[in-house]
Amino acid sequence: MLGRMPPPPIPISISARHVHLTRAHVEALFGPGHRLTSKAPLSQPGQFACEEQVALVGPRGRIDKVRVLGPERPASQVEISRTEERQLGIDAPIRASGDLAGSPGLRLEGPAGAVDLPLGAIQAQRHVHMSPAEAALYGLKDKDWVMVRVGGPRGLIFDDVLVRVHPDYRLDMHLDTDEANAADLGPGATGTLISGSASVSPQPND
Repeated sequence: MLGRMPPPPIPISISARHVHLTRAHVEALFGPGHRLTSKAPLSQPGQFACEEQVALVGPRGRIDKVRVLGPERPASQVEISRTEERQLGIDAPIRASGDLAGSPGLRLEGPAGAVDLPLGAIQAQRHVHMSPAEAALYGLKDKDWVMVRVGGPRGLIFDDVLVRVHPDYRLDMHLDTDEANAADLGPGATGTLISGSASVSPQPND
């Protein structure tokens, strides 16, 4: 499937806990008319880390200074690791971004107010972004599932990696902090695609 020449390594980004917000929730948390302020660009074009931060409040605890990512979204969403779920006292499913049905909610606290989300807390399904040209190079398409190997002293193989293909995407694999820590990954980490299975999703983990 991959041809005779091996495809290039896949850059890996470590995605720390973060929040995506709707326009209404931006105003509820930071004040009427407030607009998100870009702090730094992210790996995907048009995406950015914001100056704004919120607190997450769950049944058993809270986590302060959680970064908001922009731009605004149609639905607010909280992405956390399994370790952080336990700190908050919730059980969030592993989901692709935007797949929020049946997920638990959380309370968000900002400098101007609070929002009680009825749902929206997830563990992000590990995934790799690709442009159509990059997907063609790897012999893949949107919503394929692949395995990616990382090296080093704690190297391992990540199974069930979702492929996301879009003209606005750039090659980058996203892991949460628990996943990255398990493999002792840091800045500049890369992975090697070792197999792919077209459009075969893993068993649900809800």
